[in-house]
Amino acid sequence: MTDAYIWNGKNRRMKRLWNPASGTTFLVPLDHSLADGPVATAAGFRTLIGAMSANDVDGIVVHKGRVRFLPLDLLGQLGLVVHLNGSTRHAPDADAKILVGAVEEAVALGADGVSVHINLGSSTESAQLTDLGAVADRCARWGVPLLAMVYPRGPRVADPADPTLLAHAANVAADLGVDIVKLPYTGCPETMREVVESSPIPVVTAGGSVVGDTGKFLDLIEATMESGVHGVAVGRNIFSAEDPGWLAKAVAQRVHAGGRSLVPLGAAQTVA
Repeated sequence: MTDAYIWNGKNRRMKRLWNPASGTTFLVPLDHSLADGPVATAAGFRTLIGAMSANDVDGIVVHKGRVRFLPLDLLGQLGLVVHLNGSTRHAPDADAKILVGAVEEAVALGADGVSVHINLGSSTESAQLTDLGAVADRCARWGVPLLAMVYPRGPRVADPADPTLLAHAANVAADLGVDIVKLPYTGCPETMREVVESSPIPVVTAGGSVVGDTGKFLDLIEATMESGVHGVAVGRNIFSAEDPGWLAKAVAQRVHAGGRSLVPLGAAQTVA
């Protein structure tokens, strides 16, 4: 298989995860059920997927086994990202993420991308970085976009929102072959912009813990987008909302309002 086929395939999949008009992305991670427990009842999960599809969400993140229960008739244009590692909150070290899936499995499931969670500063950082590098290699082989959730988190991290640490996290992702990096928000558009400008790959921000005041949460989304990030990945604040569809629509409007130029993946530009 030639490089041209591989990179064309990765770019085609990458485009499925972005809003074509704005060049930004709004992802809803629903992989929390492995770490924390159900995000909805079995029937409610189907309703949740339908609400995401109908309200301008660009993609969802789930574990491989969950794909079996996704209602194909409701997926619509939703991009599908399969998450490849995890841990539960009951583990001796919940920050120690281990691989539970493979790129090849995600390809067989029809995924548009895969994701891996890395905790910089954790006691098992070295093993997690090894896994990330290996997954990046397989993604390059199969032409699959890789989203890395890289969080400064662990006994040696004093401030997980430190802009210097987040810039380092973004560049760790880029150096190991990641295509999109998901980071915590610094809390300030100006300092987050510095993080974005330091990163050679697109940055999306995590939604964080649940914000009880909807107005404040939407203001936070607007402030985040002002920093120049390429999108947001919001899970808990969406699936725990009284009306997930309404809130998803409100977030999507804010994420897609500020256009970004979506540049094709670098290696694709070198292919004749």
